[in-house]
Amino acid sequence: MCLQSHIAFMKIADLLRLWWCPHAPMRNPAIPRLPGLRPPAAGVTVRLLLSGFIVSLEAPLSKGAEGHPVKDPWSLRQVTRPAVPDNPQVSSAPAHPIDAFLARAQHTSQVQPLESAEKRTWLRRVTFDLVGLPPTLEEQEAFLADNSESAHETVVDRLLASEQHGVRYGRQWLDVLRYTDHDENMPAAPGIHFWRDWVVSALNQDLPYDQFARAQITGNRAAPRRIISAAGHLTPVDPRPEDVFALGFLARGAMSQANADHELAFAAVETISTAFLGMTTSCARCHDHFYDPISQVQYYAFKSLFDPLEVRPVELATPEQVFEQGRKVNDYETRLDRLVSAMRDFIRPHHDRLYEERLSALPLDAQAAIRKREKERNAAEQAVYDDYYPILRIDPPKIKEVMKAEEVAQYDVYLKQIADLKAPEPLPVFWTVVEDSKRASATHYVLVTGDPKRPKTSQPVKPGFPFASKDLEFRQGRRETFGDWLTAPENPLFARVAVNRIWGWHFGAGLHASVSDFGALGGQPVHPELLDWLASEFVSHGFSMKWLHRQIVLSGAYRRASAGGASDVLAANMQKDPENLSLWRFPLRRLEAEPVRDALLAVAGQLDARLGGKSFDGMKPGADSFRRAAYMSRGYKTYAEVMPDFLQTFDAEDGRAACTRRTQTVTAPQALFLMNSEFTDKTAAGLGEWLAAQAAGDFSKAIGLGFTKSLGRDPTPRERSIALNYLRDDPAHLKGFAWMLFNLDEFLYLR
Repeated sequence: MCLQSHIAFMKIADLLRLWWCPHAPMRNPAIPRLPGLRPPAAGVTVRLLLSGFIVSLEAPLSKGAEGHPVKDPWSLRQVTRPAVPDNPQVSSAPAHPIDAFLARAQHTSQVQPLESAEKRTWLRRVTFDLVGLPPTLEEQEAFLADNSESAHETVVDRLLASEQHGVRYGRQWLDVLRYTDHDENMPAAPGIHFWRDWVVSALNQDLPYDQFARAQITGNRAAPRRIISAAGHLTPVDPRPEDVFALGFLARGAMSQANADHELAFAAVETISTAFLGMTTSCARCHDHFYDPISQVQYYAFKSLFDPLEVRPVELATPEQVFEQGRKVNDYETRLDRLVSAMRDFIRPHHDRLYEERLSALPLDAQAAIRKREKERNAAEQAVYDDYYPILRIDPPKIKEVMKAEEVAQYDVYLKQIADLKAPEPLPVFWTVVEDSKRASATHYVLVTGDPKRPKTSQPVKPGFPFASKDLEFRQGRRETFGDWLTAPENPLFARVAVNRIWGWHFGAGLHASVSDFGALGGQPVHPELLDWLASEFVSHGFSMKWLHRQIVLSGAYRRASAGGASDVLAANMQKDPENLSLWRFPLRRLEAEPVRDALLAVAGQLDARLGGKSFDGMKPGADSFRRAAYMSRGYKTYAEVMPDFLQTFDAEDGRAACTRRTQTVTAPQALFLMNSEFTDKTAAGLGEWLAAQAAGDFSKAIGLGFTKSLGRDPTPRERSIALNYLRDDPAHLKGFAWMLFNLDEFLYLR
């Protein structure tokens, strides 16, 4: 599809999202929101003619017979632990419980699963999967040499213990939780990276999933908030000091410090619903949900849990740093004043003449107001001055137009001196959330079309949330009560959604295809018993995410080859299960943006694997440019480009909306980046130099090392022959050889 058609389709997709739900997040901010739209009736087919293509879309038939929301979706039914199938019909019953469930599906579909992948293929797959980096040569050699039955377990345990595991899955979770470094006027931007670092640290510590969610909603991971001492006194359980940074999750939603637009509460409701409940709630912002049992009143009752919150800065500097900062600021301001004064004295004759010319052209009453000193102006006169200021401001280009050449040269010297004088780095600050007592005691209402300025005073709401008991007591606090309900083992959504999401990160698709829509429109899970077995086990293992990762990647399904086998078997499998629903083969997966960039640096020996700290600007070269891409600044501003082209090219999101599953495209710009970018050129040079040093003139050895380090395999005889012919015993050609490895499809895919 051409680029123009792709853009047109994206616009149509956004319009359709608006049609189905006016408050759904959009990929294209240029599409205006159209109020009052309602979705088509169930079963209605919409046909659109676009660039020569006829696109047919049928409204879902998921509502009840009377056109009402489904009252009892499968996802709200209690999780019961199913028995692991013994599969007597399967000749060799799998030892792993996951494979036992899948074997039954494969038997039903009459497909023959592929054999296990070659050892190094699995090692590359699981290493990228768990830490987001390629395996080193030493790791490959150690795994090949380990012939014990526990060889795979040893690798998985090592990877899960690596601090890079938190970086890898921190990035995954932050996609879902709407992390961004920039979002227009977001107050939390200066210290938002502390929240990112908290997520990475929590995953490395294997913080139980229930505590992971609870800490970000309440600021306190502890479930019991009071304990009884030996003397019988009730003592509150104080939050862990670091959990203040978990509240960046809520603070990130505010788009202004005053939060008059209620965006903090709206963002909390919709992100929590998406991330932890797997339910879409944004439709209920304007009307009762068309498909799921979520009313508009319930939506605003849910929102009222977060309405009392406001954002506040927390200074993180020590007293010594504060005093030192004062000295630095004073020194900076003194030097700046000296430079600016000298520059103004130099340009004053030209500036004053231009200013007077412009001022004289204004109406006399405006001139009179502007000529007064600021203290002498009344409010109306100050408004006149403010209105005309853009006209009266004299920018450097206009001053240069009336200067002589030697004056322009001197003026440029002044401007450069001022530009080169850098202000001190601001002291660390983190924006958290606190409850305001006045907001908490205020009456909350349903809002007309979701507009805070239009409360429906005839419909006040009390704090609550969908799917909960009607007899709610908030003695422990609004968010605390909700957090207790959300993370309770009895909540059928909490564990199911988490298990399905993590499964999807490993296999490219969840056991339930709609990873964040467990409602009526999401359909049914493909393997419901496997999903419930994993959810039950997840709860019984203390919500350990590392346990879940380990369970999945040690299964036979995960170890299976993605291709190969007899051609007749493959043909039969493709005919009987073309979508690979029974996982008879491992699904081929393209690496996301961050692992692609990190792999280039790692293979070139240039990766800086430090954890934590401020995000770096991926559009400017610097010392931090070699850090992992999870620390690359991202976001959105209308007036500036802040999302590096690389991240956009490889389908990374900017954090404005919850990204539950990244788009997987294969586009020309991706190939052009790997072929022509300066970044690829530098990493290819780094690998080429390393190969030259390691091989010491043995070009056949250099070829073998290049393939093994970049692709996790040996070259075939034909590949080695072609590479030797290209190198022609010239070390200068090793850079081109490295470039070729980076541009193979294999480099981008897990197979």
